[in-house]
Amino acid sequence: MTTRYRVEYALKTHRRDQLIEWIKGLMAVPFVLHSQPTAIFEPRKESTEHMTAVAQRRYLEIMRDVEELINDHIAHQKAGTHDRSKLKMLVPAVGIFFTPLNLHDAFLYQDNRRFISYRRFVAPSFNDIRLILNTAQVMSLVRAGPLELVTFDGDVTLYDDGQSVSPDSPMIPRIMQLLMKGTKIGIVTAAGYTEARRYYERLHGLLDTVHESDLPSIYKENLIIMGGESSYLFKFSSADPDRLKFVPRETWLLDEMKMWQESDITTLLDLAELALKDSLRNLRLDGQILRKERAVGIVPKPGHKFCREALEETVLVTQKILEISAVGRRLPFCAFNGGNDVFVDIGDKSWGVRACQGFFNGIDASKTLHVGDQFLSAGSNDFKARLACTTAWIANPTETVQLLDEIAELDGLVERKNR
Repeated sequence: MTTRYRVEYALKTHRRDQLIEWIKGLMAVPFVLHSQPTAIFEPRKESTEHMTAVAQRRYLEIMRDVEELINDHIAHQKAGTHDRSKLKMLVPAVGIFFTPLNLHDAFLYQDNRRFISYRRFVAPSFNDIRLILNTAQVMSLVRAGPLELVTFDGDVTLYDDGQSVSPDSPMIPRIMQLLMKGTKIGIVTAAGYTEARRYYERLHGLLDTVHESDLPSIYKENLIIMGGESSYLFKFSSADPDRLKFVPRETWLLDEMKMWQESDITTLLDLAELALKDSLRNLRLDGQILRKERAVGIVPKPGHKFCREALEETVLVTQKILEISAVGRRLPFCAFNGGNDVFVDIGDKSWGVRACQGFFNGIDASKTLHVGDQFLSAGSNDFKARLACTTAWIANPTETVQLLDEIAELDGLVERKNR
């Protein structure tokens, strides 16, 4: 019994998103009742069209109902009673919403691209719901406009894992389009470097393009890099050889961040290092400790690779040890799985995004979008960004490009409507 519990909870629950799973369950009902796999044997085209129309209508009714539940949850948030909303009772893990979500319209948008209502054998999936939520969020942001700040994760969001933004990246013209509209861009990454050169190596294609463009300087300087989750800030600078200028920490730290004690930072990193060493030993991992100013992690030795289960076990153990410690209750931290390493950083992406908002004179959470690939409840460093702003969950850089195209398309529709 204990073993089954651990398998079901420790190794599965933390890899799910409860809101998405709940919506997927709701969508499964009309799929079972109204999709007609036998329609493939029917000679009449009308039977397939009827099935599609009925399934779409029922899907849309569900999306409208969920939309209203979210609106009710937002009303409870404003009243300070969000823990009593119906949605909170149905989905206990649901967090806060900074904007309404246009789920009805978003479903129609994605149905025209993924043909969800047309399917007879494959029910609406996790990825279907994830992308519908992304579109709903973009629609809400664009319609309320303008979108003032977009922050991005680095690995697997702007570029493939361990790669860089090359000059021919399809990401570049889309980010340039945002900059041209006056939108601020922040790249909030776990990579914690104190040297601009290291970030230039990862982002050289984008940085060089901005440098060579005819954008006004004030727009170019709307591009910033937040490294180490929330530890190092650089802003674009044409005058510097690496296109970035280090911004002293004391000039951008939030008031709450100024309260973090250096002694606590050292204590937490020491405790995290001990936990990581235990995992190296207990799981027989061929890795080594890497200690930085505001982070500590384990990386594999050359020629070795950590398996996913070992990475997840290390994250969960380390996170729990830090959470129950006295220093872990005083100081925010982030323990995450980097794909082939595990790191513990001081602060997290919620603080990184908030610092970006503060750097640009206090941009509101409802005018900010964070785009990332890690939004599971444990071992995923984009998860905490949900505390700071609206978010979009992508699976790879191609989806990031598609999301930016959605923003441009929907923004164009709103502009034409307002003329």
